[in-house]
Amino acid sequence: MPKDNTAKFHNSHQAILDKIQKHKLIAELVHKQAMPHHNLVESLVHKENMAQLQQILNHLPPEEIGHILEVLSPEDQLLIWEQLDDAHKQPILLEAPISVLQILGKQDYKTEKSRVKAFNLVDGRLNEVSITSPQALLDATPIWIDLVAPTFEDRIWLGDIFGIDFPDPEQLRDLESSARFYVEENGEIHLHSDFLLDKEDVTRNIIVAFILYHDILFSIRKEELPVFRLQRLRALSQVNYVTNSKDMLLDLYAANAEYSADALEDVYVALEVVGNQVLNKQMSDEEASKILVSIANEEDLNGRIRRNVMDTRRAVSFLMRSKFLAKDQLDYSQQILRDIESLDGHTAFLFDKINFLMDASVGFININQNKVVKRLTVVSVVFMPLNVLAGIGGMSEFSMMTATIPWAISYGLFTLALVLVGGITYGILRFLEQREQQKTQRKTAGAQ
Repeated sequence: MPKDNTAKFHNSHQAILDKIQKHKLIAELVHKQAMPHHNLVESLVHKENMAQLQQILNHLPPEEIGHILEVLSPEDQLLIWEQLDDAHKQPILLEAPISVLQILGKQDYKTEKSRVKAFNLVDGRLNEVSITSPQALLDATPIWIDLVAPTFEDRIWLGDIFGIDFPDPEQLRDLESSARFYVEENGEIHLHSDFLLDKEDVTRNIIVAFILYHDILFSIRKEELPVFRLQRLRALSQVNYVTNSKDMLLDLYAANAEYSADALEDVYVALEVVGNQVLNKQMSDEEASKILVSIANEEDLNGRIRRNVMDTRRAVSFLMRSKFLAKDQLDYSQQILRDIESLDGHTAFLFDKINFLMDASVGFININQNKVVKRLTVVSVVFMPLNVLAGIGGMSEFSMMTATIPWAISYGLFTLALVLVGGITYGILRFLEQREQQKTQRKTAGAQ
C-alpha cells in the first residue's frame, strides 16, 4: 500500500475506532442513568451515533472498508456491517477473507428461521446440522444444503467453503430454456426447475436452482415451498427414506409431482362447484361475471400445473440421460415419469371442461342480452304504427278534416285510436309468441 494511502487508511481506521469507542461509552452511560422514557432516550442516542458512523463510512471506498473490517474485533465488524448499504457490501465481500465472511454470516445461521439449512444422515434419518463454522459444516458431511432467499453474504460465504458459485435466486428467471440443465467441467450438475406454490390468495411457479457437487445437493430459491417442508419432515421421521443427495433430489421432484396432483384435485372440486352453478339455475349477468372470474382462476392454475409437471419431466429425463443415477434410482425416475404422464390426461380433461363451462357462462350472458333485445324489439314494433298515426295527427290535413269537430273530442278519439292500435299490435305479438311456444312443446313431446 503506498505511503499516502497507508496514512489515509490509518486516519480512517482511527476515526472509526474513536467513533465506536465513543458510541460504547455514551451507550453505557445512558444505560446506567435513571431517567424518564429511558428506552426512548437510549434509542435516540444510538441512532445519532450510528448516523455519524454512517457518514464516515459513506465517504470511504469499499476496499478501504474491507481492510478496516479485517483488523476490527468480531463485535465491531458486525456493528460496522449493519451500517453499510448494499452498494458497499457487495464489492467488500468479493475481496473479503474467509475470516470476515464467517463473522458476518455466523449470526444469521444461529437462528431457528435461518436462511441456510444443512442436513446430514444420522442412523438413516435426515438430521439438521448446526452451522457454527466452515470446519464444523465440512466435518458433518452434509448431503443437502438448502438456501432460502440467501443474501449476497450467504452465497459468498458458502461458495468459499465448497468452491462453487451460487446463483442469485432473484435472477433465475433470466435463464434461457437451454441453460436450465447442464454439467460444469468440474463436475457440478446444475438444474433449474419450476416448483408450484398454490395458496388461497396466490398461485405461481417458483424457480429452484439445484447443484449436485461432491455428493452434496444444494438448493437455492427465493421463498419457502410446501414441497420442501414436506420432504424434510418425511426424511426426518422415516428411516432410510433417503440415502444420498441424489435420492433427496429425486424425492423432491416426486413430491413436486404429488403436490401438482393435489392441486389438480382442488381444481376438480372448484370446477364441480362452478358446474353446479352454471347448469342448475338461471344466472344474472353479475353471477355470470363472478363465475367467469372463478373459471379463469382455475384455468390459470391448471396451466401452471401443466407447465410445472412438464418442467419436472424434463429435469428427471435429463438426470436419466446423463447417467448419474444408480439402477434403483433409474427405476424410481421411471415411476416419477409414469406419475407425470398420468397427470397429463387430467390437465387436458380439465382444459376441455373449463372451455365448456366458459362457453356455457357466456351463453347465459348472451341469453340475458337477447331477452333485453327482445323486449326492446317488442316495444319498437308496438310503437311503430303509433308513430305513423301520430305523424298523421300532426299534419294540417287532419286539422282540416276535424275542423267542424271540437278539438277535445277529435284528439280524444285520436288518442283512443292510438291505444287501440297499440293493444291490437301487442296482442298479435303475444299470439305469435304463444303459437311458437306450442310448436316447440309439441316437437319436444314428440322427440320424447
